[in-house]
Amino acid sequence: MIKFNDVSKTFDGGVKAVDHVSFDVQPGEIVGFIGPNGSGKTTSMKMMTGILKPDTGNIEIGGYDITTNPLEAKQLIGYISDSPDQFMRLIGREYLDFIADIYGVSLEDRVKRADALSERFGMADALDRQIVSYSHGMRQKIMVIGALIHEPDEWILDEPMTGLDPESAFELKKMMREHADKGHAVLFSTHVLEVAEKLCDRVVIIRYGKVLFSGTLDELTALYPDTSLEEIFIEMMKDKEGADESL
Repeated sequence: MIKFNDVSKTFDGGVKAVDHVSFDVQPGEIVGFIGPNGSGKTTSMKMMTGILKPDTGNIEIGGYDITTNPLEAKQLIGYISDSPDQFMRLIGREYLDFIADIYGVSLEDRVKRADALSERFGMADALDRQIVSYSHGMRQKIMVIGALIHEPDEWILDEPMTGLDPESAFELKKMMREHADKGHAVLFSTHVLEVAEKLCDRVVIIRYGKVLFSGTLDELTALYPDTSLEEIFIEMMKDKEGADESL
């Protein structure tokens, strides 16, 4: 379970990136985190993973507070950041070993999991090459494999489909559903509303750091009868003045 309890975050200059946000992701759920650039999605996810600290409120990962029990909470997290351009000089397999070492994954398990995941994402022939030689999509895939190699309970995925080819995107969506169906929590941010519509059990819509809606898509469309999801989103995002593209 992932719980966001009345969380706020303000950056230097008084920019309030996250403003008293509360929502949760229950075991067995896929929740889509939706909002325009600058809405506070990435800032929220960085606080969930301990990269940033909230100014107020608290965040629980599997029952552990990410601030007071960071190691216990982080052991449960599989995190894909919004940029795959990291550890570029490592060979793919070196990167996976590095992540496996951090999480204490045994040699036998890491090899088995790396081989299985690389086969699912068509990366088996690329693991012995430097990440700098990968295409953007391949870098995204190696980050996905690294995030999942310790078999985390809670998945926190920031725009995970960006750069993936259709086959790999389909595979990741299938894995997200499989993971949730095993009783785990999956939170992912996206701008692609069609993905959210087909995949999510619930959505959280955020703008200017505030939650505008949290619930099922059926509940959302009931508020806007005879309106497409895209039209609903555009209507909710009206009056964009003040948005900060960097959050």
